[in-house]
Amino acid sequence: MKGNKIIIPIAIVLLLAITGFMAMDFFGVFEKPNENPYEYNLDTFKDVKPQDISHKEIQQIFTQIEALRAIAIDKDDYIYVSGADKLIKYDKSGQFLHEIETGFDAFCMAISEQGKLYLGSRKEIQIYTLSLELIDTWKIHAENAILTSLAVNEQNIYLADAGNKIIFRYDLNGEFQNEIGRKDPSQGIDGFVIPSPYFDVALGRDGELWAVNSGRHQLESYQEDGRLISSWKKSSMGVDGFSGCCNPSHIAILSNGSFVTSEKGIERIKITSPTGEFLSVVAPPKSFDLGTKGIDLAVDSKDRILAIDPKRKQIRIFTKLEE
Repeated sequence: MKGNKIIIPIAIVLLLAITGFMAMDFFGVFEKPNENPYEYNLDTFKDVKPQDISHKEIQQIFTQIEALRAIAIDKDDYIYVSGADKLIKYDKSGQFLHEIETGFDAFCMAISEQGKLYLGSRKEIQIYTLSLELIDTWKIHAENAILTSLAVNEQNIYLADAGNKIIFRYDLNGEFQNEIGRKDPSQGIDGFVIPSPYFDVALGRDGELWAVNSGRHQLESYQEDGRLISSWKKSSMGVDGFSGCCNPSHIAILSNGSFVTSEKGIERIKITSPTGEFLSVVAPPKSFDLGTKGIDLAVDSKDRILAIDPKRKQIRIFTKLEE
């Protein structure tokens, strides 16, 4: 019996020690390796060859707008930007002209040839003169709507709704006309895959509507009645394509029909041909702070590329290197 009194405490101590080591191993208290072999490192894909860069940054304009989200340019190259509760107008040299409070968070903006500025939030569009006078407000009666982009021509305004993954066409009196992009295999339309609120549209040189199917890394063009005209797609981690959940996040179109694209994840601005071939880099990833996203784009009459940088609250202007 005396022997058992010694053995039992020793056994309990050993059991506790073994349990402790098992717990430490399970919860990873032991020293861990510094590198995760399964970590997805994007740095490898952020390098850009100098010969691929076609533009230089010539100007930065600090806006003081919180949640800077939208930029547009009128036919005289006046610059307009908006975000949380502000709409600001600059001249083409970047000189401040006018500022108003909008009373809502703008997500997108477009300007018509007739001189009206359309400012979109989740479910509402405010319409202004180019002197920033409010002249009308439209409510969008679509459940779960999140308007992320607008495009306007002489007859129509197109509303990209990331919430419902569809484009609405309205006339300029605010009357609904039709949907664009709903899945229809008989028409060759696969439907929009929009994993996050990055769903951009723009009008091409011939008036066709271009839409970014960002979840598919695809651009699609449509007639106003919703018939699909064409599409191109480029999924790649390299500089020649797009990757991640939803890229390109924004587009604009140059006078020769080429696309300017911006991305998130790998922050950069590029140019592709009208059929999607990579042409050049406007701004490489090192031009942006890590995590920059929502780089809305515009092109002026001289093909200067204007981009908003929400992290820095700036408008950034790029021109071709030879200029």
